[in-house]
Formats: sequence, structure tokens, C-alpha cells
Amino acid sequence: MDGNLKPACKLAGEDGNIFFILGRVSRTLKENGKTEQAKEVSERVMASGSYDEALQIIMEYVEVE
Repeated sequence: MDGNLKPACKLAGEDGNIFFILGRVSRTLKENGKTEQAKEVSERVMASGSYDEALQIIMEYVEVE
């Protein structure tokens, strides 16, 4: 990933459903003009082996609030 500033994404209070979280992250990235990164994070999360790994990947793309 490039060194651009990561957009903020509020995830506090979410139910732990990785698909819901990924949807919110993807939407946040797209709203911030990062469509390619939205696609990339989705692909990487879907290929991840665990919930924890998926969250680590997500945190590379957005600043979690």
C-alpha cells in the first residue's frame, strides 16, 4: 500500500461480522477516492485465514475509530 493518509472508519460497536465490517471499510475507501484499494482490501480479507488476520489487513487501509 502507498504512504497516503488512511481514511478514518468508525467500527466501534460493530457486531464482529467481518462481512459487515468489510462493507463499511470498502465504502469508506470508495468515498475517499480509493476504489482500487477497496477492491484490494476485499480480495485480501476474503483470502485471509482468520478473523484476526482480516482485521490486521483492514487496519492497513483505514484508521479504525
